[in-house]
Amino acid sequence: MSPTDVNLTRYRPEQRAGHYESFFVRANHPSRPLAFWIRYTLFSPRRHPEAAIGELWAVHFDGESGQHVAVKQEIPIAHCTFSRSDFLVEIGDAFLRAGSLQGSAASGAHAITWKLSFNGTDAPVLLLPPALYQARLPKAKSLVSLPFARFSGSLAVDRAVIDVADWVGSQNHNWGSRHTDHYAWGQVAGFDTHPGSFLEVGTARLRIGPLWTPFMTLLVLRHEGEEIALNGLRQSLRAQASFTYFDWHFRSETDRHRIAGRITAPREAFVGLRYFNPPGGIKHCLNSKLAACELTLTTRGASPQVLATRQRAAFEILTDDQGHGIAMQA
Repeated sequence: MSPTDVNLTRYRPEQRAGHYESFFVRANHPSRPLAFWIRYTLFSPRRHPEAAIGELWAVHFDGESGQHVAVKQEIPIAHCTFSRSDFLVEIGDAFLRAGSLQGSAASGAHAITWKLSFNGTDAPVLLLPPALYQARLPKAKSLVSLPFARFSGSLAVDRAVIDVADWVGSQNHNWGSRHTDHYAWGQVAGFDTHPGSFLEVGTARLRIGPLWTPFMTLLVLRHEGEEIALNGLRQSLRAQASFTYFDWHFRSETDRHRIAGRITAPREAFVGLRYFNPPGGIKHCLNSKLAACELTLTTRGASPQVLATRQRAAFEILTDDQGHGIAMQA
């Protein structure tokens, strides 16, 4: 997959199979426990493309006050643009394109407005092996279009204006005909100990009728000029992982590399979001951008290295279970 393809919309307006497609950005303050996540989504229910909508999501995470604000707004698809020829997404008056995004969303008693620019030169990170992005399976695809994106501009969260100056994160793209049934997803765009290292990792399982597949863990680490991609099918099944609310352990190894990691965050670092699923129903997304992560990387012939961040990791869990204790904010 070429870098120019990573942000092209996969959805076709006439398709009836059901589809979701999201372009999102996220970033952390350079030193304080503050972060944002903004998501531009197309949702088309199975067999009813005429009911497709655009969704605008925004979350501001404030680890200092403990008050996180999450909003979502739905816009008829007739007032949206999801380009298949260049990087352009418009939902109502909000837009996302190469290097900039602008918009606002409101729900409940809250509103978030953003005007941001971003830049970066790193190559995309593919969580899946490249051939699988064109394959029928898996039904959900995910990639990082721009790792180490640097953001500047402003957010207005209710009545507070927040200056964004050189916050570091990523711009991402995911799509599919159904959400993965149960997963944990994590990302670190610069560890406290190793600011130039980037991690993308996911642990997931699928439901086939009444049965569940084993958990599969895919992991890509860019570190000291090397990309360690532990994401093949056999590798993902050999990996070991488990997660609960809100603690995730994973380990994957080859003859050359072994990576063991933990991502964790307290319950109060999460917001709850409702995701429509194209086949029907709603998934709960438990979303934090203020998690801690620690990795131990062991490379054959070298001493182990520990990469750690205290509050800069992304951590999401998608689940059908409603016993997690997180209030749904949007």
